[in-house]
Amino acid sequence: MALRVRSKIWIENDQGKLVIGTGRLRILEAILDVGSMNKAAQKLKQPFRAVWGKIRATEERCGLKLVETTSEGSKLTPEGLDLLWAYTQLKNRCGHYADLQFSELFDNAGRSKNYTIKDDE
Repeated sequence: MALRVRSKIWIENDQGKLVIGTGRLRILEAILDVGSMNKAAQKLKQPFRAVWGKIRATEERCGLKLVETTSEGSKLTPEGLDLLWAYTQLKNRCGHYADLQFSELFDNAGRSKNYTIKDDE
């Protein structure tokens, strides 16, 4: 039986409200890709109102304007690009670290039946 580790990383504000996670990452990436919040919603198969509401809530929760609407569509602001980049880096680094820890801990599992469990591990 093959095992693998999975983890989820999200960022909350000081009130415990979601600022960004995988779903909002996908929304920002789609807006960056297609240049329109409406087209991003279609691409993600989500209602426009839901996508717009999530962006608006994230902007309120982090106090930054992330998406701006222009005559040509929507685009990420410099702050939106920074949030997208930083969250992607954090997610990738945490995933890499989890993979390393999993490999270290589980590749050796089962070699000895004499386990000692300590609270600090």
